[in-house]
Amino acid sequence: MKLIPVIDLKGGLVVHAREGRRDKYQPVRSKLCTSAQPEAVIEGLLGLYPFRALYVADLDAIQRRGSHAGTLAAIRRRFPELELWVDSGIADEAVLGRWIEAGIGRAVIGSESLAEAEFVSVARGRCGEPSPVLSLDFLGEAFMGPPALLAQPQRFWPTRVLAMNLKRVGSAAGPDLALVHRLGSLAPGVEVYAAGGVRSAEDLQRVAAAGAAGALIASALHDGRLATADLARFCNL
Repeated sequence: MKLIPVIDLKGGLVVHAREGRRDKYQPVRSKLCTSAQPEAVIEGLLGLYPFRALYVADLDAIQRRGSHAGTLAAIRRRFPELELWVDSGIADEAVLGRWIEAGIGRAVIGSESLAEAEFVSVARGRCGEPSPVLSLDFLGEAFMGPPALLAQPQRFWPTRVLAMNLKRVGSAAGPDLALVHRLGSLAPGVEVYAAGGVRSAEDLQRVAAAGAAGALIASALHDGRLATADLARFCNL
């Protein structure tokens, strides 16, 4: 599997995401570092395991309250070998064009930010390589996005999608395996990544058994529930 650590950026700091309640997010407290500054947190994550990719959620951009464009550019310069998957609320062609020009990394198109499903097709056509990732965003059972994205996966989905259940993020509920199964059955051959709720090595085993191509992880890395040996075990599957 591809295991991808996550950082959520808000107000210049990495914050601890909990169940999609973004106004309540506080700066992350981690066993891996002593600061919530983005570069310090990334260094801590890479000290735990040599991850090849990093998922970044620019919460200010997603909520239309600013952006971390400068921070993302600094991360790109500081960690040039790290592939960045970034959700920065891209939802129109002008913003997409600026993202492509900046060359920061792989764009994540979040369904919660979209008014029309057709924008995913536009992003796929314009991005080329690295191709975009589609985050299919749920809050519990409720889908956050244009219904056509679920009704017509063959038309809209790129080769990688995230099974993102925000209610599971930072919770003790575990990953949404049913959602991984559901999305995988809608478009066989598409890589589905579990996003939200991974707590332990046992959860990673369940995610693998569910057929996921990988998982996004945050809390279990910072609090020590997933150790280097656990990550090595699953990255070698």
